Amino acid sequence: MTVSVFDLFKLGVGPSSSHTMGPMTAAGRFAALLVEDGQLARAVRVEVTLYGSLALTGRGHATDRAVMLGLMGHAPASLDPDAGEAALAEARASQWLSLAGTQGIAFDESRDIVWLGHERLPQHPNGLTFAAFDAAGGELRRETYFSIGGGFVRHEREMGRNVPEDEGPTPPFPFNSGAELLDKAQAAGLTIAELMAANEAALRDPAEVHAGLDAIFAAMEACIDRGMREDGVLPGGLSVKRRAKQIHATIQGRMEKQISDPLAAMDFVNLWAMAVNEENAAGGRVVTAPTNGAAGLVPAVLRFYHRFHQGSPEGVRTFLLTAAAIGALYKENASISGAEVGCQGEVGVACSMAAAGLAAALGASNAQIENAAEIGMEHNLGLTCDPVGGLVQVPCIERNTMGAVKAINAAYLALQGDGTHIVSLDAVIETMRQTGNDMRSKYKETSLGGLAVNVVEC
Repeated sequence: MTVSVFDLFKLGVGPSSSHTMGPMTAAGRFAALLVEDGQLARAVRVEVTLYGSLALTGRGHATDRAVMLGLMGHAPASLDPDAGEAALAEARASQWLSLAGTQGIAFDESRDIVWLGHERLPQHPNGLTFAAFDAAGGELRRETYFSIGGGFVRHEREMGRNVPEDEGPTPPFPFNSGAELLDKAQAAGLTIAELMAANEAALRDPAEVHAGLDAIFAAMEACIDRGMREDGVLPGGLSVKRRAKQIHATIQGRMEKQISDPLAAMDFVNLWAMAVNEENAAGGRVVTAPTNGAAGLVPAVLRFYHRFHQGSPEGVRTFLLTAAAIGALYKENASISGAEVGCQGEVGVACSMAAAGLAAALGASNAQIENAAEIGMEHNLGLTCDPVGGLVQVPCIERNTMGAVKAINAAYLALQGDGTHIVSLDAVIETMRQTGNDMRSKYKETSLGGLAVNVVEC
């Protein structure tokens, strides 16, 4: 297991890690290949073909905008949303974009972005192909990529479990299952967070690991705060009003009652999760955790730990490292892509990660942490991905609030026990994978079933 905490938690822009961040990254890689091959100066046209889920919900998920920005050399982690908006407006007005930031080419979206929603490539639902042409119409280069969830992108040659990858130094405690994770931690006398930290230290200096984790937390906190300041209507045509600012004001206005309310913490957790996902839906900067569609859950539970349990910086790092270890298991043994396994792979995985992280930060044993992670997913099995209008708004925003509360409950339940339980984390991960495989495609980020077809768009 070589998935890093900084792979699962990374800065990007909304509204979707798989449909926005991934395609932007893929487009940037294609443009970079043209530069490396010395073909950039010959390119006069680029055609982008979107397949399956990317095409079916791509307009609502801003996939078209993402590929244009990626072709222009922008990357999710460094993109300023305002600068990106200005670049897109100029490109669309002139039907001209700067390929790789240097080579001007004509770009007509109606011709150069091809939407093949009912054609799925066999490797994954989120496929996209780029082709560059010279002035005579000759093809200079053609590459196919897959956005596999959480902002991760693979070239078609990299798809499949048996494809070797250059993964850098070998970590001291590689693990491929929950059972192996527990066994190695016990043998080494480490917590799950300590084991994950040791693996990270094989890639970078421990001080850099700490600084990186602190930066992740700071970015999550900033996103919550920004989401509580903004109001208005979310883009996309559903006329969904941002609610976090109003809810925050309501809570603040009844603070005396909040203090005496035994469930007051739940109001804050709901608020914090909603604030992040409204920012995501608006195309703002968020931290994938492990995806954008589920980006509000981990930050909300982490702030719950920090505010209601007087969490320490070391406790925050323990939370994030533990959550990442659990997320790595899902990514490698199942999926974190809603287009592949439904929302159980996004909100369900985030719930499992947050439950484990909270339990760890509150002093749980490794067995209790594994139990918390299992509970978090067991009660999200079968969760569909059916966004209304192809937008990451309904039911996605509220679903993060429900998942955050469920994660806290899962952690508390696990802390009441001794770590022994019937269903193992490995068993529930495999069940999630099988359930996702059995789930009909109309319930997997295609907007062809569920709420997406039973809610009348106004």
